[in-house]
Amino acid sequence: MDRDWMKLPHAEPGNRIGIFGGSFNPPHSGHRLVASTVLKRLGLDQVWWLVTPGNPLKSHADLAPLERRLRLTADLADHPRMKVTAFEQVLGTPYTARTLVALRQMRPSVRFVWVMGADNLAGFHRWQDWRDIVGSVPIAIVDRPGASLSVMSSPMAKAYEKYRLPEEDAALLPEMEAPIWTFLHTPLDRTSSTDLRLGQKR
Repeated sequence: MDRDWMKLPHAEPGNRIGIFGGSFNPPHSGHRLVASTVLKRLGLDQVWWLVTPGNPLKSHADLAPLERRLRLTADLADHPRMKVTAFEQVLGTPYTARTLVALRQMRPSVRFVWVMGADNLAGFHRWQDWRDIVGSVPIAIVDRPGASLSVMSSPMAKAYEKYRLPEEDAALLPEMEAPIWTFLHTPLDRTSSTDLRLGQKR
């Protein structure tokens, strides 16, 4: 396995960096759209694709080996300001809250933003220490097919409604103190990892 994938990518003090975590099983054009959207709309210096060992809330029965997912993600995230890392494997945790604590300790001068597709929002309150995540870094949520309503109805969106930053002010997000989040609308890409895996089985 490429040793660089086990390291944190380089960042300069003051950089605005989006952390885009997922199992990417497999990565697809919808993921690329999320990463491209936050890179542009939030004025980020980089987006780090954090390829996780495995989602604790999902079955690992269909989970491709980490190295394969890293290679596919690196092929997809072919952009000078997009970096791929499997740093959670080094940390030995699949939990976002712990990962963010470690990242902020290791790179205290970097402005991190947690990035996720809106399809994760409905179940976000089931993530371990989810309120700690919301309280630690700004969050950017990018629209995904069938997920628009979750921004109104999910427990996270309801609990932190008053901390929602208007979409037109999204470029301010990386410089703001948590809890703060925004929802970004974008043209929808209906590609999904689940459908791709089912297609591979047929």
